[in-house]
Amino acid sequence: MSQQPLVIKLGGAVLSCTETLQQLFDAIANYQKTSVRPLVIVHGGGYLVDELMNKLQLPTVKKEGLRVTPLEQIPYIAGALAGTANKLLQGQAVRSGVKAVGLSLADGGLCNVTQLDEELGAVGEASPGDAELVNVITGQGVVPIISSIGLNAQGELMNVNADQAAVAVASALDADLVLLSDVSGVLDGKGRLMSSLTEEEAAHLIETGVISDGMVVKVHAAFSAAKSLGRAIEVATWRYPEKLAALFEGESIGTRFAV
Repeated sequence: MSQQPLVIKLGGAVLSCTETLQQLFDAIANYQKTSVRPLVIVHGGGYLVDELMNKLQLPTVKKEGLRVTPLEQIPYIAGALAGTANKLLQGQAVRSGVKAVGLSLADGGLCNVTQLDEELGAVGEASPGDAELVNVITGQGVVPIISSIGLNAQGELMNVNADQAAVAVASALDADLVLLSDVSGVLDGKGRLMSSLTEEEAAHLIETGVISDGMVVKVHAAFSAAKSLGRAIEVATWRYPEKLAALFEGESIGTRFAV
């Protein structure tokens, strides 16, 4: 039974599915009855931000997959991610009987955040900081739910890509990382799930068109995360809640990306 902390990055799509969230937190509740392995959730919530921007009639601009965040928009984006999205997740935790606390990357100095690019505005890059607070929380059997909003050294709000935030959190905790999304993992040319993938194999599958469209971006992000952590990470799905307990124990249920 693995005691290594596990960081679970939740893709934004799961926030829009109440049934899926319930199954996820029910699985966590059941798991906690028999295991003390620390679980930590890191999340974004892009769809909530998009909805808010539309209501406020503010433009949404992305550059190389990152949301351009003008300084005048960061209070709204922080409210959607660190506020609404975070409390939606915590609310489901409460309904499932899971003790949880909502945090941001700044709490307890968990991650250090610097501005990524002036052209992107209040968009930050996170690096591992002090994990003491999170370790104390998980030591009490409580699940930290961490939004991808941080603060720079000047105390200014920063919007961090959720995948990159999850890597920084996992690094701070010396934890395993799984990117949990709506896809099971990488499929081979015959539609079968690949249990592991190397960069060489991925390059061939991309070149031959087996891996295409949005999965190409996800694959590149997964390898980048694995290299940053110096250990294999996994891309798996939340669609099969009966498999989540095995995932929490360290078993592979998706595709493991080797470093």
